[in-house]
Amino acid sequence: MTDVFGLSHKDVSPSIGQARHEQVVFCSDDRSGLHAIIAIYNTALGPGLGGTRFYPYESEQAALEDVLNLSRAMAYKNALAGLDLGGGKAVIIGDPAKDKSEALLRAYGRFIQSLGGRYFTACDVGTYSEDMDIVARESQFVTGRTVPNGGAGDSSILTAYGVFQGMRAVGAYTYGASTLRGRRVGVEGVGKVGHRLVEHLLEDGAEVVVCDVSEQAVERVRRAHPEVEVVADAAAMKAADIDVYSPCALGGALDDDTVAGLRAKIVCGGANNQLAHPGVEKQLAERGILYAPDYVVNSGGVIQVADEIQGFNMERARVKATQIFDTTLKIFSIADEEGVPPAAAADRLAERRMSEVGRLRGIWLGR
Repeated sequence: MTDVFGLSHKDVSPSIGQARHEQVVFCSDDRSGLHAIIAIYNTALGPGLGGTRFYPYESEQAALEDVLNLSRAMAYKNALAGLDLGGGKAVIIGDPAKDKSEALLRAYGRFIQSLGGRYFTACDVGTYSEDMDIVARESQFVTGRTVPNGGAGDSSILTAYGVFQGMRAVGAYTYGASTLRGRRVGVEGVGKVGHRLVEHLLEDGAEVVVCDVSEQAVERVRRAHPEVEVVADAAAMKAADIDVYSPCALGGALDDDTVAGLRAKIVCGGANNQLAHPGVEKQLAERGILYAPDYVVNSGGVIQVADEIQGFNMERARVKATQIFDTTLKIFSIADEEGVPPAAAADRLAERRMSEVGRLRGIWLGR
């Protein structure tokens, strides 16, 4: 059996260190095949919000490590997005293609409901809006639902929009104008988020270079925008003559070798966990490469699904996502003032908000 409290800093990712979570719940229903873990990092700003990842982990220990890291990351993302929500995440252990069923999802919904609103779930790897509709038949604490059921639908809409706001901030900070007009931007990964980002960039007047492991994804972009340049693969993209590198595919895109050979002087993309390990942010700074922290600029998606909690309104959510521009600039300013990389500045800003606003919960309101 996995010992949650016995984990040392060697047992989990260095990004989490000695972090202490408020609550970690193991959920099991043998009849439906449900084996899940829900982790709540903190509720300083409000109930934890984070998606449900359905993945065939090698072990329960691997699943636990993932959910602990992901829930902590969500606390920081939600804080910097200006949401009154804490950090939470859930993982379901299994192959979604084989193990997902109505019974399993509804059993999972009942476990969420049993937490009494301490955790709101949404979509993540292996789960979709249609799945959230089923989970919601057993729990009221579900977001990321389909549009016919009052949900926000495809969260890539505001994820891409938010990344573009981050890029506008990069333009303002680096070039003195909140645009990338005339700049060459390389987008690695043109799935839902990357494809929408390409459209924002072209409308802004940028020159766009793309690549993707999926030839179909590349061809879809090329058919819609024949002016877009295509390079062979990720290695070619990182070596390309571009101003901005935008990783929008898998995490870990920035490792020691990548940073050493990267020609772009700006990194701003939609992928999660872009830094392969702690210390990469310092290497970027040493090479004079400006890094817009991923969990800041890609928070448009969580802003979109969070808006469902009060009854979804796209215009209201879009206005909120537009604030990513100001937040990104503020992080660059703090980084300059305190002499730290932007990633460290982002962490400090998130921790400050969790501490200062979270403290107010100690003020007695009466019954």
